[in-house]
Amino acid sequence: MTTILDTLQSLEDRCGLIPFITAGSPSLEGTREALKLLDASGADIIEVGLPYSDPLADGPVIQQASKTALQQGMTLDKLLQLIEQVSTEIKAPLVLFTYYNPVLARGISIFLQDIANAGIKGIVIPDLPLEEADYVSTLCFHLSLELILLITPTSSDVRINNIINKSHGLIYVVSSTGVTGVRNNIQSSMGEFISNIKSRTNKLLILGFGIAQVKQVEQVIQWDIDGVVIGSAFVKRLENPDCTEGLNDVRHFCLSMRKAVVKSSTL
Repeated sequence: MTTILDTLQSLEDRCGLIPFITAGSPSLEGTREALKLLDASGADIIEVGLPYSDPLADGPVIQQASKTALQQGMTLDKLLQLIEQVSTEIKAPLVLFTYYNPVLARGISIFLQDIANAGIKGIVIPDLPLEEADYVSTLCFHLSLELILLITPTSSDVRINNIINKSHGLIYVVSSTGVTGVRNNIQSSMGEFISNIKSRTNKLLILGFGIAQVKQVEQVIQWDIDGVVIGSAFVKRLENPDCTEGLNDVRHFCLSMRKAVVKSSTL
């Protein structure tokens, strides 16, 4: 697999499509099939959520998916074993979304080494204290892991500048306040917020939280972002009791979103 930055920088006429799925939902085998299917259906990068018992940044859809996965015995070791097998079969770089406690419980250095060895190319830790980001960032850098820090609409100017300085080459902009989940609208003021960030840095920007519809993707790509993260809409489709039907729904949805990320100047 190529790196996350290489992947996004290679896209000339569109922004990157970044689906999110929860590992182990609806099953370990379902996750395996979903990763391969998303890769074949136009995903540029795939974000995989490690199930956690207290997912504070996640909305009800992903919370339920995490609960189901944990009840079925999903663990980090099982996910790493799966990634080791699948990462050689797909071209989309994989990003791990995890809370900080599982990282601390395993040991920061060991955790990062293990995910890098498995084939993970980037990591998002939404509750990583900024004061501890330097140590994690240094470890990630030496392991060729992209540490992706988050900027929210409520971040202060000082915090935004700190995140810009501590980020490797990619920053995750949260499109709304609150937890993840499907929303009907993305505030137009986000365009100004993104412009403000872009005026301070040349690092790449991806946008996520609440993006679930084609019209929203068509709206946000006008802000010249480099990638769109879509989570709950994919996770919900994978919850279908009929796994084959759910995967087919995911494929059609991914293909529709792939068409939506083409920038208007090329239409």
